[in-house]
Amino acid sequence: MSYLRLDNITKCFGSFVANDNISFSIANGKIHAILGENGAGKTTLMNIISGLYQPDKGQIYLQEQPVKIPSPNTAINLGIGMIHQHFMLIPELTVTENIILGTENRWRLNLHQKQQEIAVLAQSYGLEIDPSVKVENLPVGTQQRIEILKVLYRQAKLLILDEPTAVLTPPEVESLMAILRQLAAVGNTIIFISHKLEEVMNLCDTVTVLRRGKVVATTTTKESTSQQLAELMVGREVVLQVRKSLASPGKVILSVQDLQVVDERNVTAVDNISFQLRAGEILGIAGVDGNGQRELADAVVGLRTIKQGKIKFGYPPKSAVGYIPEDRQKMGLVLQFSVAQNLILKAFKKLPFSRNFLLQREAIKNNAKSAMQEFDIRATGEDVQVSHLSGGNQQKVVLARELAGEPDLIVAMQPTRGLDVGATAAVHSQLLAERDRGAAILYISTELEELMAMSDRIAVIYRGKFLAILDAQTATVEEIGLLMAGGKK
Repeated sequence: MSYLRLDNITKCFGSFVANDNISFSIANGKIHAILGENGAGKTTLMNIISGLYQPDKGQIYLQEQPVKIPSPNTAINLGIGMIHQHFMLIPELTVTENIILGTENRWRLNLHQKQQEIAVLAQSYGLEIDPSVKVENLPVGTQQRIEILKVLYRQAKLLILDEPTAVLTPPEVESLMAILRQLAAVGNTIIFISHKLEEVMNLCDTVTVLRRGKVVATTTTKESTSQQLAELMVGREVVLQVRKSLASPGKVILSVQDLQVVDERNVTAVDNISFQLRAGEILGIAGVDGNGQRELADAVVGLRTIKQGKIKFGYPPKSAVGYIPEDRQKMGLVLQFSVAQNLILKAFKKLPFSRNFLLQREAIKNNAKSAMQEFDIRATGEDVQVSHLSGGNQQKVVLARELAGEPDLIVAMQPTRGLDVGATAAVHSQLLAERDRGAAILYISTELEELMAMSDRIAVIYRGKFLAILDAQTATVEEIGLLMAGGKK
């Protein structure tokens, strides 16, 4: 018997059809993956199941009974729990306080009793956790467990996980996989949304692939391959393996010595880091989010004042630095500007885009058309607001602008975060072409396997320090994963 069945679910926003007659079912106790490109309709569909949106047409069935889900509260009462990519936790509260938040409406609260209840619940699912600890003192992998306990405490039987491994170390990913398998084994049904096809193949029983709002396939992982799923997602052949030539490092482009940088709270975020980066090589920075990567990148490109140490460039200061920030929407783009306007943000005062302090519309338009063709930016025109583009196409706009003018140094921070396989392959291809041209690239990512495939050398950062700089060809996932968690080499 199916636990969840969707029958012709349709959702429109104006004339745009986000979900187009979507039908599939998930059996009780199974782990079901939802795959699709950015903009394929996955998030809209999950928002419908969890009560945030209402479908325009179609019916949802739980255990073969038709249900209406007008609100997230109704979804929780029906046993549906959503675990978001960005954790919904309050750092200053304890594990127990976070888990029971919003569930207790009595005047008197016996916190000690609640801690005991949660300790028993955690133990019963093998989720080792101290209920009395403040969340701000816990590693990311443990915070993920709290999010799972939150929905289990509310007696959820259907768990929806949106990109749950995005910020986890390899050992934490393995631990999460084991927990999800155990939850399924005791009768929970799980929807798993991820762009990481290997995770889907290793964890999930069945898969539904969406493309442009429609179901293009529902299959089992035993009957398919990563390559087949990738091609179903994008509707064409996709190269999953990163193909790069041997590096030929040239002159030193960037030299960093004993660098110290503090964060917004005046706490040391980068702690005595030293390294050199040469032309024609990619130095990858591996680490769990929040270990000083952003502060390091900002310091290198001049957006953050350094406390001590030196940053030297082995080229004239006039040469541009290409910076792909981790948050394309907050730092990389002006969302209300058009594609064409975003593409000239760094050069609008210069020829050919400006003459006698007047913008040259034809030159700006032609530049946009050329960039859209070269970087495969999919939009109805160069005058479209960049906010209307999918995440992958927004990232391509940032790339096109930052790589214009052939910079000697490129700092790429999480350049493929949240991108589908097609957009990820496009970003990899462009950055490798820049490396082969002779650019020096500082590549910062939490996606370890991608980092290993793209980099020539890998520095592992932990609490602001480089624990090791390794040769990417000989380093192993286990070795780097241990260092990322603060272990010794």
